[in-house]
Amino acid sequence: MTVPTPSALASTPALPTTVPRREYWFGLPALRTSVRSARDTVRDRLLAWQVPGDTCCDAVLLVSELTTNAVLHTDSGHVLCGLTLTGEERRLRIELHDDGRTPVRRIEHHAGPGAENGRGLFLVQQLADRWGSACSTRAEGKVVWAELTAYP
Repeated sequence: MTVPTPSALASTPALPTTVPRREYWFGLPALRTSVRSARDTVRDRLLAWQVPGDTCCDAVLLVSELTTNAVLHTDSGHVLCGLTLTGEERRLRIELHDDGRTPVRRIEHHAGPGAENGRGLFLVQQLADRWGSACSTRAEGKVVWAELTAYP
């Protein structure tokens, strides 16, 4: 058996022990037409990061619902969306910052079968592993966030 010399070990690149954190931020005007742009941007970024298809589809739906809520239910002029892959890329965090000051609460009632709206946060609650709302550190109002397991 050959034992490498200390100089040979020094020239061997070390294997990374953790995968670097990936982060991507983009802003959009708070317009209904921005919802499609948000979906397209998230889809493109997650495909570039090679996030699995099911997670990518769920993330696109989550960002669509969060952006729609911000556009329809706040007086924001713009929204800021952030994507972060963390923990050796096993967690995907989606953040939507707006200028709305009303905190978002968990769904306590469900929209009826004939209702035209009222299902967005219910979908967020069903799809996300975890989600919530807090004061934003990046906007004048709040952030609504959702997390998914990016890789099984």
